[in-house]
Amino acid sequence: MANTVLILGANGLVGGQAARAFAAAGWQVRRYQRGTDMAVAATGADVIFNGLNPPNYHDWDNIIPAITRDVIAAGLASGATILQPGNVYVYGDQPGPWNADKPHRPLSRKGGIRARMDSDFQAATAKGLRVIILRAGDFIDPEAPRSLWNMIALKYVGSGRVISLADRDTKRAYAYLPDLARAFVALADRRASLPAYADIPFVGLTLAMQEVANSLQRLTGRRMVLWGYPWWLMRLTAPLWELARELVEMRYLWRTSHSLDAAPLAALLPDFRLTSLDDVLRAELAVLAPRLLAAYGTSISTQTGR
Repeated sequence: MANTVLILGANGLVGGQAARAFAAAGWQVRRYQRGTDMAVAATGADVIFNGLNPPNYHDWDNIIPAITRDVIAAGLASGATILQPGNVYVYGDQPGPWNADKPHRPLSRKGGIRARMDSDFQAATAKGLRVIILRAGDFIDPEAPRSLWNMIALKYVGSGRVISLADRDTKRAYAYLPDLARAFVALADRRASLPAYADIPFVGLTLAMQEVANSLQRLTGRRMVLWGYPWWLMRLTAPLWELARELVEMRYLWRTSHSLDAAPLAALLPDFRLTSLDDVLRAELAVLAPRLLAAYGTSISTQTGR
């Protein structure tokens, strides 16, 4: 009999990828309907994937704790293991690589909110809850118009420009969402062998935006120029643009070179393979700049491999 996963936020960025990955792996996928009783919806589920996240960081102070309480209650009532995408906000600007042994020292309000969420999940394991946190950097998804790569970094790639919110050589952690979703499925299959609270770093891609520009130039045969993002414009629009206001608070993460420790996931999933940067960029070009791909990359396959 197939395992069952309840996807919270199945229409969202992360939840949608998770739903596709679990379905592809043969799991029975249920999609949570907002406004219904989460504990009832979780009855009979083996795992609960929490993809609920307010867009543009809207009202995180109130919404994230409320979601966390509901997810914990549903997990305890159903006995399902919680699968929780984690982020790197909790580490502040400590030297990396970051892993579960690094203390939580958030520098931002949002980092503090996520650190409390993690603490609440961990505390609930004393009552019988089981939690797997897979902690990743910024998300990459060619099909997601709200991702920062698509809204800012590669928005003008068709014109030969790559926009960087960081300095050109600042290396940062990124997670290609199809890879992250596959890793969640693999960990869910091994959930019985994991500790009650498993905080696992997802190494993903660690790179500077200059590397992205160089790779795009090589793939397309067209010159790519790296432009710095005008943060003054984001500060200027912050009073009117919610996302700008929230990103200004997190600017330290674009000034801090960081990476996630590859060893824990490699030990758990030794056969897991990440999608290469070239294949990620092929997928991005196919969505954001198909004419560029056609004109300069006629020999480039848009089918990603692993």
